[in-house]
Amino acid sequence: MSFVYLEDGARFDGVSCGAAVVAVGEVVFNTAMSGYQESMTDPSYARQLLTFTYPHIGNYGVSGAAMESGGVHARGAIMRAAGNGTSSAGATSGWLDWLAERGVAAITDVDTRALVRHIREAGAMRGGIFPDAISESQARELIDAEPSMSGRDLAREVSPGEAFTLEPTGGPDGPTIAVIDTGIKSSIVANLRARGARLRMHPCTVSAAELLAPTREGEEAPDGVFIANGPGDPAALSYIVEELRGLVGRVPLFGICLGHQLLCRAVGLDTYKMRFGHRGANHPVKDLETGQIEITSQNHGFAVLGPGGERTIETDEPVRWETDFGAAELTHINLYDRTVEGLRLPEAGASTVQYHPEAGPGPHDSLHLFDRFIGELSRARARA
Repeated sequence: MSFVYLEDGARFDGVSCGAAVVAVGEVVFNTAMSGYQESMTDPSYARQLLTFTYPHIGNYGVSGAAMESGGVHARGAIMRAAGNGTSSAGATSGWLDWLAERGVAAITDVDTRALVRHIREAGAMRGGIFPDAISESQARELIDAEPSMSGRDLAREVSPGEAFTLEPTGGPDGPTIAVIDTGIKSSIVANLRARGARLRMHPCTVSAAELLAPTREGEEAPDGVFIANGPGDPAALSYIVEELRGLVGRVPLFGICLGHQLLCRAVGLDTYKMRFGHRGANHPVKDLETGQIEITSQNHGFAVLGPGGERTIETDEPVRWETDFGAAELTHINLYDRTVEGLRLPEAGASTVQYHPEAGPGPHDSLHLFDRFIGELSRARARA
């Protein structure tokens, strides 16, 4: 037996089904019905315990194709009815075997509905998965020793140690894109390369000058800069924000998820920690330019404030507000809670979305955003 214990004293009992280890971190929940392996290997879940709201997790097994990074980044999996099946044609292992082999804590038979309702009311908080041999007082000590997610820089933990280049895998000869890797997912990289882009992958500590410099003699500077997803608090990443300020207006920029938050902070907007965040593959977002509603994949616990510091925006109009680099125009809004989901900065040549267009896992409604970015860079290069 084992149990989930939260920093406010709430306890949820269950049965251990992964590695026999203690796992402590921020307890969050994901509402997707599939994609459990993609979620656990998403670097944006670094130092978090992932509660799955869908009851049956592990039915179809795991595979190499579903890896979103080189390893598991979530610290633990909390489930209602975990399975170890291998029914998928590409499955190479059972889900529970895979978790155990990688030393990942997991617990099943938990009343995840009650746990999620508690988090929705009280907010995402620190907690842990513990064996019954550990007392609640010992569990609390371990939880108290875990730093809060607010003010935490986790990008350095998931960013590569040095720069490297990835060649395109398909499409016509496309642009060269400098990528600030704050925890990028494999499916994002695959989508860009499949559209003909050549990627220069940089650690999150890269300078603006390094991003714009050719990597070898005779090579031109990149056509654009992509700011990736990643874990932690964007307010703790001032060193990235400062370098982005040196790029605004000099080169086309596109940021998603954490990259959206960082780019917004770079032009003078602010971010805040949400009560329980957006994590799942079923979030409706309205594109205010086209009027279309897209079902999106999301994974974030922080968001960007709107005009006047508002956390929600009630209108469906593309409202504008001033930044340090000209006007910002709201392009996307979340229809669940009316939070900011995307901006365009026309005077700065930049755009952002809060969600994950790569659909790893999730719907494919927003894949066109990669086409838009690649197309804009290719047209600009042709005019040069």
